[in-house]
Amino acid sequence: MALLNDLAKKKEGLVSGHRLCPGCTHSVIARQVFAAAETDKYDIVVAAATGCFEVSTGLYPYTSWNVPWIHTAFENAASTISGVEAAYKALKKKGKVKKDIRFIAFASDGGTYDIGLQALSGAIERGHQFLYICNDNNAYQNTGNQRSSATPFGGSTTTSPNGKVKFGKEQPRKDIVSVLEGHHMEYIAQASPSNWRDLMNKVKKALDVDGPTYINVIEPCTTGWGFPSNKAIEIAQLAVDTCVWPLYEVIKGKVVINYKPKKKLPVEEYLKPQRRFAHLFKKGNEYLIEEFQKQVDRHWEWLLKREECGISYFED
Repeated sequence: MALLNDLAKKKEGLVSGHRLCPGCTHSVIARQVFAAAETDKYDIVVAAATGCFEVSTGLYPYTSWNVPWIHTAFENAASTISGVEAAYKALKKKGKVKKDIRFIAFASDGGTYDIGLQALSGAIERGHQFLYICNDNNAYQNTGNQRSSATPFGGSTTTSPNGKVKFGKEQPRKDIVSVLEGHHMEYIAQASPSNWRDLMNKVKKALDVDGPTYINVIEPCTTGWGFPSNKAIEIAQLAVDTCVWPLYEVIKGKVVINYKPKKKLPVEEYLKPQRRFAHLFKKGNEYLIEEFQKQVDRHWEWLLKREECGISYFED
């Protein structure tokens, strides 16, 4: 990893002037991604799905993108970037393009876990070389905080509201990393902007793989989650320290956990600062927090066991 003063001198891939909400971590994540990219060795081309990130950084005729980028539909960032990658390979084979290029797709959970899953699955199965980054803010935030399959159990959204009949979302969030593992990718990871060095190391690894890679990044949303605009990184770190959002890699099928809290915090520490979970702390709803904790513990223990056994579907 480069020294901080060297990183500060690098050309920015995303610059100021965007219209993201105060405290939004979309731009934080993108800047960490671009800082990790070895742009002295290759150029970067980006496809950005419609969503908070795209509409706030590319409002015509202005843009905050300082690299070639393509605005694509909500559901097809992966198919768009795979088409560009295929064209690049064809042109390079013909000698019409000399430079080395890496390809990155940015999308959020709605365009990844749900309506973009088909395009992502197809692009991975075909073996295109690109890095797909999901900025996971746990709902369709750009269109009004509707639930997605990434919305956590108990989370209150406009389409899974807390009230007299329901307590918010009744289902646990989809484990998208496990879903993608079925594609036998060489590299998949989960990261957080609060652990920037870990995120950047993962981006560097992913961009060096000759094939499709995926990084799932937690993206706290001040508006949809309901917390002060200066608390986003703190919320992201609480997700990591409670193991709601474990930091780990799946390298050729083997799980490697990158961060094990010295003292694993109870999930209440992560839930309490967020308005979307406020109803869980009302008298009589204690069982909901207990269920949330069980789901987190189950997943964490499963990861620990997988790391210990070291099973891989690739030959070493």
